[in-house]
Amino acid sequence: MFVFEFILSHLNFIFFGAMVGVIVGITGVGGGALMTPILILLGIPSKIAIGTDLFYAAITKGSGMVTHARQGHVKWDVVAKLASGSIPGSIITFLILRQFEHVDYTDILTKALGIMLVITALVLFFRPHLKQLSVKQNLSPRTQLILTIALGLFVGSFVTLSSVGAGALGTAILMVLFPILLPKEVVGSDIAHAVPLTFIAGMFHYSLGHVDWSLLISLIIGSIPMVILGAKLSTRIPSRIMHPFLASLLLGLGIMYSLGIGLH
Repeated sequence: MFVFEFILSHLNFIFFGAMVGVIVGITGVGGGALMTPILILLGIPSKIAIGTDLFYAAITKGSGMVTHARQGHVKWDVVAKLASGSIPGSIITFLILRQFEHVDYTDILTKALGIMLVITALVLFFRPHLKQLSVKQNLSPRTQLILTIALGLFVGSFVTLSSVGAGALGTAILMVLFPILLPKEVVGSDIAHAVPLTFIAGMFHYSLGHVDWSLLISLIIGSIPMVILGAKLSTRIPSRIMHPFLASLLLGLGIMYSLGIGLH
């Protein structure tokens, strides 16, 4: 009885969780980038939307990490290099947020969200060119490591601020700085990096009281079965069709939040 009442009272969030799940299943991207702005548009405070979505990302990507690891698609040394920048970036950002715990920094969070949505959209638009760029790279191991850590700091900071960027931006970094990686290794390594980053960032937000567990359960109920369905539909709806659509949507949302339109 309780389960039935819970589902009825959370139908709207289950529905949007399912909608995002289908898109993620088809394209492989768009989870956090779509979920957070949708939650904010539905009236969820920015802090709660971001904190809850970070746990949502960690849970939904967790099974993907296990699958890719079993298939040997994860390059753990590359994951460690990127995490050596992103995890400290997340920690530093959390420490700063904690200092302003009693200050309304909603505008900072939503503008960070807008910036990351625009960057994610641009990455999706120019994704075919990133592989060409990576082929031209001839970086020394030292330069490669420095760039990876520096970009990791940026990703960790903005993922903690906005819950967006661990997927698309992480993929872009791996594609450009590690051209030796096969496509399946880029995907596997990116997911393996995103899981601990989003979990740690989610724990930080939880300590600040920014996680709504009933909302999280609703999103998972809707998304997990639809991710599976989306993966099956991906053979009928090619990602080359969905990626431009998704990029355009994210670009529009990113501009809206960057300009402060529709903030809560």
